[in-house]
Amino acid sequence: MELTVTRPRLPAITSIRFFAALHVVIFHLHAIRVAAGPQWYQNFASIGYVGVSLFFVLSGFILVYTYAGRDTSPRAFWRARFARVYPAYIFSLIVTLPFFIFVLFFMPMQSGGNMEMFAWPKHHPLAAFLLVPALLQSWIPGAALAWNSVAWSLSVEAFFYLIFPALIVLLLRRHNSTLMQLILACWAVSLAITMGYSMLNPDHAALIDDNSLGLFWLNVVKFNPLARLPEFLMGACCGFLFLRQSIDRKWATPLAASGLVSFIAVVSFRSHIPYAVIHSGLLAPAFAAMIYGIALRPSWARVLEFKPLVLLGDASYSLYLLHSVVLPMFFQPDFEHPKHYFIWQILMGVFIAVAVSVAVFLGIEEPLRRKLRPKKSSEPQLAVAVA
Repeated sequence: MELTVTRPRLPAITSIRFFAALHVVIFHLHAIRVAAGPQWYQNFASIGYVGVSLFFVLSGFILVYTYAGRDTSPRAFWRARFARVYPAYIFSLIVTLPFFIFVLFFMPMQSGGNMEMFAWPKHHPLAAFLLVPALLQSWIPGAALAWNSVAWSLSVEAFFYLIFPALIVLLLRRHNSTLMQLILACWAVSLAITMGYSMLNPDHAALIDDNSLGLFWLNVVKFNPLARLPEFLMGACCGFLFLRQSIDRKWATPLAASGLVSFIAVVSFRSHIPYAVIHSGLLAPAFAAMIYGIALRPSWARVLEFKPLVLLGDASYSLYLLHSVVLPMFFQPDFEHPKHYFIWQILMGVFIAVAVSVAVFLGIEEPLRRKLRPKKSSEPQLAVAVA
C-alpha cells in the first residue's frame, strides 16, 4: 500500500509537545503543593502525568511519519535517535547528580510518602548509577525514579527505539482495517493491565494515588516498557493511516475535538476513575485523535505554527528533563505545611524553567544532535517526540 512521498514539517505537532510538557510541570507544582486554585484547575493539574502518555503516542506517530517507506538502516536510525535523545539526557543527569548523591548517602530514609521513591536506589546505589545512564532503569520497578525521576520515560522510549526497525516492517504491509483493529486491541490490552491491577490490588494498598511511589506492581504498570508499549503502537498505527491518507481533511476538526472532549471528560471525572487507569493508556486513543486531527492541518491549527510556539515545542524535551531541577530553586516543597505563593511568583518560576530549557536546547541539545547524527542521514527535519 502506497505511502505519501511528500512529508512536510508538522510545526503544529511540535507545538503541542510544549503543552504536554507544561502539563507535566503543572502536575509537579501541584504535587509539591505550590499552586492552589479552583477545583477545575486542581482536577486538571492532578493528572498532568498523562502528558507522558501523549508523548508515547506522538513518538510512535512521528517516527512512522519520518521513517516509514524510507531506506534507513537500523544502525542509522539508532544513531539518529541517540543524537536526538542522549546529549540533553546526560546533561540532565549531570545537573541532578549532586542531589542524587546527597539523597543516597546523606539523607536519612523515612518510611512512607515521597521518600519511598529513593528506597531502592539507597539499597542498590551501584546498580542505580549503572542503570540510569544506560537507560535501563524502567525495567526495575524500584529503580524507575532513580537519579532524575522524570527520566524513566526516556528508558521506555529507548526500548521503543530498539524495536522500531523491526516494528515498522511488521506494520508496513498491514491493511488499514487491520491497523484500526490493532489500535483497539492495544487500547484493550492497556486497559486490561491497568484495570486488572486496580481490581486485584496485588500491592494490597489501602490507597493508590500519585503519592504511591513504593508499590512494586504499581511501578510495573506505570513504568515497565512492555506495559507502555500499547500507547506507542497506537501512535505508530495512526502514523501509517495518516501516510496513506485514509481519512479526509474534513475530519480534522471532529477528530481533534473528540480527543479534547475525551480529555476534558477524564479531567472532570478523574476522582471516579482508578489512578492506574488514568496514568497509563486510558487517554491514548484521545491523544491519537488529537494528533491525527492537528496533523491534517485545519485552518485553526495555524495558531500552533507560530514560530515562538514551535521553538517552545522544540525545547519541550529539555523542559521535561530539567524542570524538576529549576523549580525547587523557587519553591520549597512542604507536604505537611504548604506555603502560599503569589501567582506572579509561580509564573516567574515556570517562565525561568522554560527559558532555561530554550537555552539548553539552543546551546547544547541541538548543536550536539547535529554533530552526532549520521552525516548522510536521510532523516527529515521533523518534530520527533521523545517524552
